[in-house]
Amino acid sequence: MTEFCTARLLLRHWREEDREPFAEMGADAEVMEHFPAGLSRAESDAFVDGIGALLERRGWGLWAVEELATGRFIGFTGLNEPGFEAPFLPATEIGWRLRRDAWGHGYASEAARGVLAVAFEDLGLEELVSFTAVSNARSQAVMRRIGMTADPAEDFDHPAIAEGSPVRSHVLYRLRRCTG
Repeated sequence: MTEFCTARLLLRHWREEDREPFAEMGADAEVMEHFPAGLSRAESDAFVDGIGALLERRGWGLWAVEELATGRFIGFTGLNEPGFEAPFLPATEIGWRLRRDAWGHGYASEAARGVLAVAFEDLGLEELVSFTAVSNARSQAVMRRIGMTADPAEDFDHPAIAEGSPVRSHVLYRLRRCTG
């Protein structure tokens, strides 16, 4: 699966010209509010290199998201295998991060629904998880809009985030493939 479209979006492989707007996202304090820190340009480029290589190798992962009408890069949405230890792992995560000027247009939910179709129909996955800092109400709203549910008993402290950090406490959402 190299790329696919939703009504307004193209989810595709990463391009060289995505690096600058992605670095701007990583340096935007509002976009990165629910992460331990923003990203330096070197960290941003390394992130793009890593997720781009995984997408090339597996055919799925964190796709760059582009507005179909304008061709503008607005962020990423896709699938990931978390690289830390937690009671709910191993699992496949669905996640997203969009530029601030792309917020409020329904793009995260639209792109995530497209990814759900790929995950369940094309890849045959049985379940997806998503997690975010307790304070990240916007992402939790997207999780609920795409049909995910949370069980407060599964909330956790993210092991890769320092104790005492205001974003260490996380909520976990799940969605199982409909088999009916």
